[in-house]
Amino acid sequence: MKGKEMQSKLLNVGFGNVVIASRVVAIITANSAPIKRLKDLARDDKRLIDATQGRRTRSIIVTDSNHVVLSAIQAETIAQRLEGKEEAKKE
Repeated sequence: MKGKEMQSKLLNVGFGNVVIASRVVAIITANSAPIKRLKDLARDDKRLIDATQGRRTRSIIVTDSNHVVLSAIQAETIAQRLEGKEEAKKE
């Protein structure tokens, strides 16, 4: 019997980077002071994953393992991908 992980849906967060969709707790826009503090705390605790490939951070994804993933893709676009409404990639 194959593990459940092999059947998990992957969520494209930009530039070939993916997150396991079932692990996503929140997708947040990255432009408020509390969110910047969240990012700084995650960096200090070594829970920050930068998937922006050097581009501007447009959204932040929080996982159930308390990791924080930075993405250069708009939060709305990632949410649509999570819902399965894959639209043209805007990277």
